[in-house]
Amino acid sequence: MSTEVTHRRRVSAALPDFPWDTLAEVKARAKAHPGGLVDLSVGTPVDPVDPLIRQALNSVAEVPGYPTTHGTPELRAHAVAALTRRFGITGVAEAAVLPVIGTKELIAGLPRLLGLGAGDLVVIPEVAYPTYEVAGLLAGTRILRADGLTRLGPEKPAMIYLNSPSNPTGKVLGVEHLRKVVAFARERGAIVASDECYLGLAWDEPAVSILDPRVCDGDHTGLLAVHSLSKTSNLASYRAGFVAGDPDLVAELLEVRKHSGMMVPFPIQAAMSAALADDEHESVQRERYRARREIMHSALLGAGFRIDHSEAGLYLWSTRDEPCRDTLDWLADRGILAAPGDFYGPAGSRHVRIALTATDERIAAAADRL
Repeated sequence: MSTEVTHRRRVSAALPDFPWDTLAEVKARAKAHPGGLVDLSVGTPVDPVDPLIRQALNSVAEVPGYPTTHGTPELRAHAVAALTRRFGITGVAEAAVLPVIGTKELIAGLPRLLGLGAGDLVVIPEVAYPTYEVAGLLAGTRILRADGLTRLGPEKPAMIYLNSPSNPTGKVLGVEHLRKVVAFARERGAIVASDECYLGLAWDEPAVSILDPRVCDGDHTGLLAVHSLSKTSNLASYRAGFVAGDPDLVAELLEVRKHSGMMVPFPIQAAMSAALADDEHESVQRERYRARREIMHSALLGAGFRIDHSEAGLYLWSTRDEPCRDTLDWLADRGILAAPGDFYGPAGSRHVRIALTATDERIAAAADRL
């Protein structure tokens, strides 16, 4: 008697192709350049992790027990202090901080973790990091791309994702814009999830948090701010981030994550504490990126590109006023790989995202080729 295996619906069938998998051909073309590949397509750190952080990691490497999902009291205290010291955010309770296994994981799972599903609406930016859309797809919600509140009409969204400074555009949302979003969300009962991973990398305009008292008047109800240590602390490989804000929402996330076993490893928590307590290493890394940005900004303008937004963050949102895949080919002929703007939504189809996350030598090589 034969046995038939029932094939259930694959979750991946509801998701788009993984964007970077589509770059294989153009990447091979860029790698063929005599001077080698300059990969500016992914915002991954290339500079070393500061010894202070590595020492903290190693200092507890022999601890064998399970870590707590909520994180150590020291980690949460350092997170609150860093938010105040670096960004002027006040009033965050230590209990309203929760470490996460990299912020991409949290962003992708947030609607599901908070009970959203079919019939709920998730709003994402018109040009957006792909994971916001994936978050809605995984939860089975409706998704709307909208940068302005008027686009929503009478809709009552369950969640609004913000990203300022933006990946990929580097656009910064001002205090008044953020205040309007907060007021709108509270009027209609929506959660605001603000991805603030690039908040410490403002260049041309100051960037503010959704938790800034100028934005929310000190009331964090319905607000979540997502922070990463991947950027100016170079901890992408550590998967080190945290979420802070509304105590009730953070408590709900904590309960669900405890049941799911979603814990940040204890040595990583120690490393995070050290990184959050020290601003010097972050300032050094910030200046590295500033220097690389100045070189690439000048080189791109000299090569006939236009750079839009890009007031903050680790990218230059650039265009030659042509389809982005044509620009990708033009760059690949010079051994440079960028990310096509169509990764981030239809409105990005004539731009490319050029990352600043390459060594000084590779940035100089790219500038020379341009």
